[in-house]
Amino acid sequence: MRRIKPLLHFPKSVSSMHRALLHQQTGRNNVSPIASFLKSRSVVRFSGPDTTKFLQGLLTNDVRKFGEPAGEREKVSTLPTPNLPYESASPVYAALLTPQGRFLYDLFLYSPPKPEEKLDRSGSGPGSGPGDASVEVFADVDASVLDELLQTLKKYRLRAKVEIENVAEDFSCWQRYGGNLSEKSSSIGEPEAASVGWGSGSDLSGMSASQGSDVGWQWFKDPRLDCLGSRGIFRSGKTPPLVEADKETAEENYLLWRVEIGVAEGSTEIPKGEAMPLEYNLAGLNAINFDKGCYVGQELIARTHHRGVIRKRLLPLRFLDNAGKEMEQKVAPGSEVIDTESGKKVGKVTTALGCRGMGVLRLEQTFKGSGTLTIEGQEGDVRVEAIRPQWWPAEWFQ
Repeated sequence: MRRIKPLLHFPKSVSSMHRALLHQQTGRNNVSPIASFLKSRSVVRFSGPDTTKFLQGLLTNDVRKFGEPAGEREKVSTLPTPNLPYESASPVYAALLTPQGRFLYDLFLYSPPKPEEKLDRSGSGPGSGPGDASVEVFADVDASVLDELLQTLKKYRLRAKVEIENVAEDFSCWQRYGGNLSEKSSSIGEPEAASVGWGSGSDLSGMSASQGSDVGWQWFKDPRLDCLGSRGIFRSGKTPPLVEADKETAEENYLLWRVEIGVAEGSTEIPKGEAMPLEYNLAGLNAINFDKGCYVGQELIARTHHRGVIRKRLLPLRFLDNAGKEMEQKVAPGSEVIDTESGKKVGKVTTALGCRGMGVLRLEQTFKGSGTLTIEGQEGDVRVEAIRPQWWPAEWFQ
């Protein structure tokens, strides 16, 4: 079982050189996306007839589509091939909370294709499968809390007919991002996929086949935001499709990509047992369904949402000197951010990476205050610049 310490504060590994490389590779529309193997994530498998019901009663999002027949669920459509079904259930991002509504764990949920939903190896007819009513769901989870997560899930299982397995040795999590991925809608194919097959024109069958591996695993648009690219679970020991050798990069670059967008991930960046999900923007990241039935911690989430006032939110940050130059490795997670004019605390840094970071700050003081934001008790003046993410809905600024 792979145990990885969460990546939060890198003394040397993410420097200006790393950032320059990332922007060089992702800043132009004609540059191919890059991909990262996510060592900080593990994979859990749920299986059994009660799988959907079990997850539906626990998690913040609606997962009922995983138990629906292929023709009835929300889907991603492709041409059927031996490695992809004609329809795939789109992934779901969700969270497991404490009964008091505090964040515990985040999960990316996938439903693998059934053999009878794909073509057979000859490509001439449907594949054969057991055809039973059992549901199988895979979850991409934080590796640093894997054992604890499994214990929590099994505590809630009671008499439910669902098996919960650690399959981290068999499967790996990947993210594909940057380039022109973030500019696409879900209906637009990629140039790399379009070139697969015979001739120079678009080969729709080739485009479909290139998205998936030989056992049916495929890339999906990240369920949180389009600008995060694509995400998927693939068999360990094999490079996923559409990942070129020179386009695979360290996970630290994916972390930097998220930090600059303002998206936290995992139970350390989103403090386990402490974080308020709405302050970490989980509603805007499609992790919460406010119309579904009861789940653990729902009462606080619903009450806060319907009240309509979120005074603090997670924001991307830049750390600067008095001349406006970026300062590397001067700020640590947990540092307090204060307003120099009033001397009041505005919030706290949650993640620090070179001269970039994220923090939960009071919005009114951050964007309407007359003073400059700085780090409390920091030797040498470190200014904090809070950035308004482009993906935020307008009502969050009211």
